[in-house]
Amino acid sequence: MSVRLKLTLSYAGFLALAGALLLVVVWLYLLRYVPDNDQGLLGVAPNRWLLVRIFFPAAAVAMAGLLVFGLVGGWFLAGRMLAPLGRITAVARTAGGADLSRRIGLTGRHDEFRELADAFDGMLGRLESHVAEQRRFAANASHELRTPLAVTQSLLDLAARDPSYDREELLARLRTVNARATGLTEALLLLARSDSGSFVREEVDLSLLAEEATEELLPLAERRGTTLDVTGSGAPTGGSPELLLRMVANLVQNAVVHNLPSGGTVTVHTETLRPGAGRSGGALLRVENTGPPVPPDLLPTLTEPFRRGAGRVRSDEHAGAGLGLALAHGVARAHGGTLDLRARPGGGLRVTVLLPLPSKDAVHGA
Repeated sequence: MSVRLKLTLSYAGFLALAGALLLVVVWLYLLRYVPDNDQGLLGVAPNRWLLVRIFFPAAAVAMAGLLVFGLVGGWFLAGRMLAPLGRITAVARTAGGADLSRRIGLTGRHDEFRELADAFDGMLGRLESHVAEQRRFAANASHELRTPLAVTQSLLDLAARDPSYDREELLARLRTVNARATGLTEALLLLARSDSGSFVREEVDLSLLAEEATEELLPLAERRGTTLDVTGSGAPTGGSPELLLRMVANLVQNAVVHNLPSGGTVTVHTETLRPGAGRSGGALLRVENTGPPVPPDLLPTLTEPFRRGAGRVRSDEHAGAGLGLALAHGVARAHGGTLDLRARPGGGLRVTVLLPLPSKDAVHGA
C-alpha cells in the first residue's frame, strides 16, 4: 500500500473509532439508566427498548457516513500533505539522471517538508559543485600529463629526423621532462591520498617538520637570495608525518619561489593555540613571504588544482603544475584542519594552517 492509502485508512479508522467511543459513552451514561418497562421514564417517556430501536439504526447510518467521510477526506488531506514529496521525488529522479542543476525550491511554511527540501537542495548544490570540480580536475590532469608525453615524443621525433642531434642534450631534456612528469604524478597521488583520508594517524610536531622542510629548501633559498627564518614553539598534532611534511615543504617552497628576485624573506612560525574565549585550540603553522602584491579576488582560486595566479607562472627549474597550495589545502582538510590565505599589505602571502590538537588515540598509536 502507498503512504497516501495508509494515511487515508488511518484517518478513517480513527474517525470511526471516535464515533464508536461516542456510542459507547451514550450507552453507558444515558440509555442504561432508562427503565426497561411498559411505562418508561416517569410513566410518560419511551422505554429503553423503544429508544434503542430508534437510536441505533440512525447511529449505524451516521457511523457509515463518518467512515465514508473519513475515507474521502483522508484521501484528500493525505494528498495535500504528501504533495511536496512528489516534487522532491521528481527532482531526485532528475538528479539520478545526471542533471544536478534542478532544485526543489519549496515555498510556504517552514515545516518538516520545507526543511527536507532545503536540505536536499543544499546537498544537490554541493554535489553539483563537487562534480564540476572533479571534471575540471580530470580535464586539467589529463592535459598536464599529456604535455610531457607530447614533449617527449617531439624530442624523439626530432632526434630520429636529425641523426646529428646532440645525444647528451637530448638525454638532458628528456630527463628534465621525465622528472617533471614524475613529480606531477606523485603530487596527484598524494592529493588523492589526502582526499581519501586513508592514512595512519600519529602524533607529529609541526615545529620539527618546519625545521626539516626549511633545512631541505635552504640551498634553494640561498641561490635565490631569500632569507629563511623559523620561529615559534612546539605545535603537536595528529596525522600522517609524510603528508604533513609534504604540506609544510610545499608551503615553504611556494613562499621561496614566489618571492622577490633578491633580498626576499620567508618566515615560518609554529605554536600551540590553547582553547580560549571565542576561539578553538589547535596546532598553528604560519608561512609568510615577501613578494609582489596578490589581488584579493585571486586568493580563493589559489587552492584549486592546476590554478596558477597571474604573475605566478614560472618557466625555470621550479615551474609547477599549480598543485602546491591545492595539495597543502587537501592535506589540511584531510586532517580536520583549515588553510587560510591572506595577502600581505606590502606584498606577498600569509598562509595559516590550523590543525586539531592530538587525540588520545594518536598519542597511543605514536
